[in-house]
Amino acid sequence: MSNKATILDSFLQAQGFVVLDGALATELEARGADLNHALWSAKLLNENPALIKEVHMDYLHAGANIITTATYQASFLGFENQGHTKEEAIQLMQLSLKIAEEAREAYLQSNKERQLLKPLIAASIGPYGAAKADGSEYTGYVGVTIEELIEFHSARLALLVQSGADLIAFETIPCIDEAIAIKTLLESYSGVQAWVSFSCKNDTQLSSGESFKEAVSILNKADGIIAVGVNCTAPQYISSLVQIAKQNTNQFIIVYPNKGEQYNAVLKQWESNQNCNVDFLNQAKLWIASGAKIIGGCCRTSPLNIKQLSQLSVS
Repeated sequence: MSNKATILDSFLQAQGFVVLDGALATELEARGADLNHALWSAKLLNENPALIKEVHMDYLHAGANIITTATYQASFLGFENQGHTKEEAIQLMQLSLKIAEEAREAYLQSNKERQLLKPLIAASIGPYGAAKADGSEYTGYVGVTIEELIEFHSARLALLVQSGADLIAFETIPCIDEAIAIKTLLESYSGVQAWVSFSCKNDTQLSSGESFKEAVSILNKADGIIAVGVNCTAPQYISSLVQIAKQNTNQFIIVYPNKGEQYNAVLKQWESNQNCNVDFLNQAKLWIASGAKIIGGCCRTSPLNIKQLSQLSVS
């Protein structure tokens, strides 16, 4: 990592690694929410914002240093496709930040007697494929240009930066062109700190089939990007991907895998397989030893996983 100060430094000095939250959408589903919908967790910004706040609170009490907003599937294109106006989309995305801020404030108020590092809020920005709601964040895109990807991300990035999030989280990026689009956009923002995490289909390749090594190398030393890594990828691939990242970046390495299940884009649900019984905690120790500095969970992980993670000692 370069010597440039980042918003994560105080957590790293205190703990050795940063604890990210776990899944939002699948945790909402576990609590009874019906998210079989193109807007996924963003659907609840309208229907049940209190449940989103409850999940944020549970992750904070579990020890998460960073909570991510319910904006992964919230994009201008996605909202437009569901009949929302641009003004409504803006209000709902701003609401996601407000919900996270209220959860953080309530958590801090309930722990006044303890000296706490103030948790951070990361504004989630899902990939182009998330707005299409066709599962293409797990395959990559055909016939979509870098310019179109820049246009897709531009307005939402501007809104979320203005909304005061501590970090911007570009998540589940399946292909190099989308990484280039993000890198290009961030060059226009001074002072923004972001991470980019890719979805990978094995221990060397992005979901598109392109080289993870090449993707990480392209983002190395990019303006505003303080961490790169992997999310919503099967846990058995993470150690190899961390090692590749460590050899090809000066940025922090972030990993938050899913539970190893296969996503069915038609049914919009996760399906079990023989890789689902990975010991999350022991795997996390290996990821930290390999060089990961920010660790959490993606689909199907829970506050219990994050609590176990937060109790790890790496000293």
